[in-house]
Amino acid sequence: MKIAVSVDRPELDSPVNPRFGRAPYFIVVDSETNQWEAVENTQNLQLPQGAGIQAAQNLMQTRPDVVLTGNCGPKAFRVLNAAGVQVCVGVKGTAREAVQDYLAGRYSPAQGPNVEGHW
Repeated sequence: MKIAVSVDRPELDSPVNPRFGRAPYFIVVDSETNQWEAVENTQNLQLPQGAGIQAAQNLMQTRPDVVLTGNCGPKAFRVLNAAGVQVCVGVKGTAREAVQDYLAGRYSPAQGPNVEGHW
């Protein structure tokens, strides 16, 4: 299973970034091999709108099964959901801790976005 986490730095022990679309990086962990990679998202940091959609599309290249983040807006949630990616919100700690907590059943997939989008 591939688990993507929105983070501040391209490190496994980076804090979870609470904003999916404007997180500077994603850490993508393969839970079967414990291998991980950092995916840069800095191209979306200054977008006036649509950062969540662009981040979701960028992240889809890694084919995650689940995304762990603090908050996810409606547009990004729709893109991820349409691709069959589960989204867990309210995630805290480091990327490493978030993945461990998810695998231990401490996070459940959200039924929808938990913040309003920017129109």
